[in-house]
Amino acid sequence: MKRFRRHGHESDRDRLKQELFQFNKTVEHGFPHQPSALGYSPSLQLLAIGTRSGAIKLYGVPGVEFMGLHDENAAVTQVHFLPHQVELVTLLDDNSLHMWTLRAHKGLSELLEMGRFTLTGPPGAPPSVTRVTTVLAHSSGELLLLGTEGGHVFIVEVPGFRELEERNISLDQVASSVPDDYIGRRNLEHVEALQESPVNPDQVVIGYGRGLMVIWDLRKRCAIQHIPATQQLESVWWTEEESYILSSHSDGSYCRWMVGGKDVNEEKEKSDIPYGHFPCKAISKIVHLSTADGASYGDRHCITVIHGKTHVALDFTSRIIDFFVIREGPQWDPSALVVLVEEELVVIDLQTEGWPVIQTPYLVPLHSSAITCSHHISVIPLKLWERITAAGDLQNAHYSKKPWPITGGQNLASDPPQRDLLLTGHEDGTVRFWDASGVCLYPMYKLSTAGVFHTDADPNDNMNQGTEGEWPPFRKVGCFDPYSDDPRLGIQKIHLCKYSGYLTVAGTAGQILVLELNDEAAEQTVEAKVVDLLQGQEGFRWKGHTRLDARDEPVLFPPGFQPFALVQCQPPAVVTALTLHSEWKLVAFGTSHGFGVYDYQQKNSILIKCTLNPSDQLAMEGPLSRVKSIKKSLRQSFRRIRRSRVSLRKHHASNAAKLHDANARLEAELAEMELAPVQRKIEARSSDDSFTGLVRMLYFADTFLLDSSHNTPSLWAGTNGGCVFAYMLRLPPVEHRADEPVTAHPAKEIQLMHRAPVVGIVVLDGCGAPLPEPLEVAHDLARSPDMQGSHHLLVISEEQFKVFTLPKVSTKMKLKLTAMDGSRVRRVGVAWFGSSRSEDYSESGLVVLTNQGDVHVVSLPAVKMQVHYPCIRREDVSGIASCVFTKHGQGFYLISPSEFERFSLSTRYLVEPRCLVEAPPKSATSSQHRPQPDRASSAYSAARPVMEHALLNDESEYLRETEERMY
Repeated sequence: MKRFRRHGHESDRDRLKQELFQFNKTVEHGFPHQPSALGYSPSLQLLAIGTRSGAIKLYGVPGVEFMGLHDENAAVTQVHFLPHQVELVTLLDDNSLHMWTLRAHKGLSELLEMGRFTLTGPPGAPPSVTRVTTVLAHSSGELLLLGTEGGHVFIVEVPGFRELEERNISLDQVASSVPDDYIGRRNLEHVEALQESPVNPDQVVIGYGRGLMVIWDLRKRCAIQHIPATQQLESVWWTEEESYILSSHSDGSYCRWMVGGKDVNEEKEKSDIPYGHFPCKAISKIVHLSTADGASYGDRHCITVIHGKTHVALDFTSRIIDFFVIREGPQWDPSALVVLVEEELVVIDLQTEGWPVIQTPYLVPLHSSAITCSHHISVIPLKLWERITAAGDLQNAHYSKKPWPITGGQNLASDPPQRDLLLTGHEDGTVRFWDASGVCLYPMYKLSTAGVFHTDADPNDNMNQGTEGEWPPFRKVGCFDPYSDDPRLGIQKIHLCKYSGYLTVAGTAGQILVLELNDEAAEQTVEAKVVDLLQGQEGFRWKGHTRLDARDEPVLFPPGFQPFALVQCQPPAVVTALTLHSEWKLVAFGTSHGFGVYDYQQKNSILIKCTLNPSDQLAMEGPLSRVKSIKKSLRQSFRRIRRSRVSLRKHHASNAAKLHDANARLEAELAEMELAPVQRKIEARSSDDSFTGLVRMLYFADTFLLDSSHNTPSLWAGTNGGCVFAYMLRLPPVEHRADEPVTAHPAKEIQLMHRAPVVGIVVLDGCGAPLPEPLEVAHDLARSPDMQGSHHLLVISEEQFKVFTLPKVSTKMKLKLTAMDGSRVRRVGVAWFGSSRSEDYSESGLVVLTNQGDVHVVSLPAVKMQVHYPCIRREDVSGIASCVFTKHGQGFYLISPSEFERFSLSTRYLVEPRCLVEAPPKSATSSQHRPQPDRASSAYSAARPVMEHALLNDESEYLRETEERMY
């Protein structure tokens, strides 16, 4: 590897930085937080989702993604693509309309906002006159029809947003043509629905809130038919042959109305209530393609699909935002039902028997159980990758075999240069494996640890389970399940060795599992090894959660990662540090009470060290020892549990009521889910600070610990009180490794002057390079460390980077963070940065995230600041706490409970969408024999949520409910 001259001209250093470092936020993985609108373009085959924070996201074939953000801090309520064009219109809840386009630039498309428009209305008119309730993008691609709360329909020319006043349809024009005997003539209410005729683009149906529907001729500017329904209207659908209009209503009914030259009589039309006298919600949207109609039932969120004698009520996991049907083939047969609910996107295969779900390659709900930790592994060997993929395929056998039906755009990005994994730990005790190699964060495999333990979960306690002959015929779909059977199962730390296939995970109740990859199912018992970290400490009173009890009987584990060893810490506090050395067959773990080392080959503990400070009464007494210390004690036991999930079931602990009462007072503190307070004193800490013994960092290293001529395996542990412990490990020869014991002996102890928490430990070899990972050299993926020159120990605390010589442990150099702005190190990792100009040049550095949300790169071994960039808002404490770095200068952090933001500091390693969307052929714009209106949601508002209550008898209550529902 080439080395750059460190002491050169300033221009040389600047050029090097430009070649190595560049900050970019590249892509957002996961499911959009708080989605509020759905759109789809059949001609572009693109899906659009708007959110309550004003974001608009477009998706096509996997890898085709776009994101835009409105300047206004307002929710997106509707999204409409202009037919057969690359433009779309968004409506915000501040009543503004926005035009977006996919503009090609240098061979790639980018999403840009073209303009903004707000209806003004006549002078002195009340706001309701121009408050838009529904939008129709006309098939001509030149007009928008805007229905309003005041009952008017405004016609606007696009893309210039020019109002065509002479073509507007006023409420007075419609009301004057309504038959005299129509009930509610003088109060038609807002425009609820707009839909264009599938055959004649000059005709549209206007649906009013009180039920009246009017077929209006845009060319003749007059009403040609009235449909005088009296039930509160929810949506309309004009059937393809143009002979019928379907209307759905707030009482759970739908009606079919014949389209003709004369007004129809309501009594002659067919009204149907799919679920009779069951407590139905409003049918908020109806689609008639000989297959589907939508309804909601009771407290569930359902879409009913009816085809011939097949009738299923799809029961979703959260509130339905909107849905659409994808059609394909020469006959434009319905092929997939795409449903956006609050917490996930579900796609149903309508062409395969049983209507199975199609697995999504993106928009996967990362938070199907809340994320509690993350772990990234770069450059996965092909064999391990294939074995994990095979185990995941067995889990996904229930998914449809049909390909992903949303196929718009072209993915122009090159294939990922390497295979990367992102592992996420979850509150329900699962670890999920994600393909993080490219733009799409694709689910590969899910590991569940709950089967190892006895929990209070009742397998029959599922209110959504259907029974044979049940009516309505519910079928639960979706994977979002925010409820954990036992919060003690939560995963807090993960470490995977990509060379050996060994995995270790640790949880909330002090449990550490060691697992190995097995391609076959296996039945085995996992025996717990209890480790007492207190080591005879007197006066301790633990009042926290009890430990999880391992099952005594054998458990059948499916192919994939299977546990074969279990360590249980006593007290069962949260595991705060974890590391694995697969070559030595050792696992090190730490909590707020101490740390230990476990030999998973011989299944023995070889080291137990209590770090508890006798004056640390909070850790001594455990949680809930007295009411006045509830705030502080909860930090110790539930540090990483988000405030929205601080809810133990009554039978888990007798003090659950105290937890609940304390939750309100803990809001501000529990939002800052870190092991150390975010704000710290600049001056030295006192030894009686709380949780000084909490273990923050564990690190295995083969280095010089006793003298400069003999290297030895070692373990390094850093605590919250600024103390570093070093232990020498004696391993027997390989041929006797299974028989002779591994021993550990205390060797060094360092106390940092300011007692700042230790957040990182790295040993540098004789060339100043970080030591390679276990087995990395054996697999010819790293050069052997330089064992000739002296090694150095780099200790990273919250406040400074300090380099010590080894084995003498004398200070050599240090770098302090600026104390003036309160910066503290929150995350640190070693990364390799490759030059953008020279393939054979790269160098390693420390990537650092501070509590201010800034990322820094610090050079090694000189420990000099290279570059720094603002990355995360300083107020986003959960985002900072969730950040994880990769080995190649990238990073992930949670921007919401369901989304990772991906960023890069490297000029060479960059994962971002590179895609092109081209306008469809103009010949497709013919309105004759159009098989499907080119709109995502027909006349019905794409953002209108399912009404959460049945029809209210009291009119004033109904009006209030309608207003809340709309705005």
